[in-house]
Amino acid sequence: MLTDSLQDGKAERDFPMQGETPVTLTINGQSQTVSIEPRVTLLDVLRERLGLTGTKKGCDHGQCGACTVLIDGDRIYSCLSLAIMQEGRSITTIEGLAKGEQLHPVQAAFIENDGFQCGYCTPGQICASVALLEEVNRGCASALTADLTNPPQLANLSETEIKERLSGNLCRCSAYNGIVASVQQAAGQTPPSPAATILLQEVAG
Repeated sequence: MLTDSLQDGKAERDFPMQGETPVTLTINGQSQTVSIEPRVTLLDVLRERLGLTGTKKGCDHGQCGACTVLIDGDRIYSCLSLAIMQEGRSITTIEGLAKGEQLHPVQAAFIENDGFQCGYCTPGQICASVALLEEVNRGCASALTADLTNPPQLANLSETEIKERLSGNLCRCSAYNGIVASVQQAAGQTPPSPAATILLQEVAG
């Protein structure tokens, strides 16, 4: 009986309700059409309508970065973006980064460098890190780039630059050392070992 009710409800949602309009979104390479009110955020469509719950709802005010996804390769806070604005654009969520069983290099680096603890912020951190690497490849500067005519390359991207470029993504568990090391590894650098990082922190303290 419950299953029948759920199926009936799903069938009803295939048709627009009053005030709704059909919106076709390209998400992780697949076209998805949903009927939504114009004020519905991309985050809510991903989680509540399409079941893509990898993208997390944290603050819901664009302050924590847990909901970060990629739109045409650029990172955005999906909690601040209206879904209806994304028609015709390519949306990539954490679910779309891996190729089958093969993890994206940033995903693999996060695992190898303990770039998370509770994991709630991790999808947003990973999406932001993927965008960060692409931004550096395009020659984008940050607020800390000393010479705007000579932006950093992946090979010499400093820890300070990485932290600045990821400052819009917060980790309540404070797994920042692992996050930075993960970006360094994905950038082709050799990240410091966890033991060396701890020793440096003790010396600095």
